[in-house]
Amino acid sequence: MRIALLTYSTKPRGGVVHTLNLAEALAAAGQDVTVWTLARGGDAGFFRAVAPAVRQVLVPFPDIPGETTGDRILRSISVLRQAFDPRRYDVVHAQDCISANAVEDCVRTVHHIDHFTTPELVACHERAIVRPHTHICVSSAVAQELAAGWGITATVIPNGVEAERFAAAARQGDGRWRARFGRYVLTVGGIEPRKGSMDLLEAYALLADPDLRLVVAGGETLFDYRDYRARWEDRAAALGVEPVVLGRIDHQELPALVAAAGVFAFPSLKEGFGLAAMEALAAGVPLVTRDLPVFREVFGGAARFASGPRGLAGQMREALSAPDPERLAAGRALAARHTWPQAAALHLKLYGSL
Repeated sequence: MRIALLTYSTKPRGGVVHTLNLAEALAAAGQDVTVWTLARGGDAGFFRAVAPAVRQVLVPFPDIPGETTGDRILRSISVLRQAFDPRRYDVVHAQDCISANAVEDCVRTVHHIDHFTTPELVACHERAIVRPHTHICVSSAVAQELAAGWGITATVIPNGVEAERFAAAARQGDGRWRARFGRYVLTVGGIEPRKGSMDLLEAYALLADPDLRLVVAGGETLFDYRDYRARWEDRAAALGVEPVVLGRIDHQELPALVAAAGVFAFPSLKEGFGLAAMEALAAGVPLVTRDLPVFREVFGGAARFASGPRGLAGQMREALSAPDPERLAAGRALAARHTWPQAAALHLKLYGSL
């Protein structure tokens, strides 16, 4: 089967991580797989090496100084549309709003439902939901949102997880990150409204522990959150706290950073699955998430749930002071059950039914 997987970026965002791992699992199952993406700002490749069995097409997408978010979205769609020829493939599978707008007829994975205010993004989001002929969601919670909001029935195929990569980092006990930061709360995904960054900052301040650091990793995104980031930094100064903002972490370094954390905080307001949090469970790190239906579905008894800064602070304090061996064991087992070969098999079953 000739399969094209389309994504919007080469950066380590959740949808891109999903695309590459799914592509490799499909290729390992004997399929002919090509990943298409936009090479933003002169990128020469993805954030990590990709298995040789997966073909890659990186469409040049140079930066334009002063370009608005709306214009960048429209140009992204246009450039990918002009470069991509769907006639070469049996299945065209778009992984995000931009790539689903760049093709007329596709399978679409809806990772989560966004709520934008930029007019171009609002229109992009709506078309990317209603136009695809087949829909996949990574959790039942998102599938229920699609059904309630658009009357669309989606197939639920959960993410896989590179569980062993993170479990191995925990076994190796690499002490570099602990030596650098001491005890720390970690979150991965950057500073943006959807990630609940402001609530986490407030919760960290409530912990009032001078020996505990807040470390924020990741953050490469297409959208412009500079104003939110500035407010976040101003609030940190007002609270008298100094979080460590690492930005993008090398793919090879991430498991050790996760495994050395005292607790992994995931206060997102909107997610479809929570891949970064599942990786933390694989490493045996206590997980505190916002109390959302999707997280109750995905993490069950492996996570601690909280609402608002005070609740997050209380659960983080408890996780740091009294680790729960049964909860940690449940988290490791849960992560190990989510494999990419299993996800690929379910995708192939769906592709074959079309």
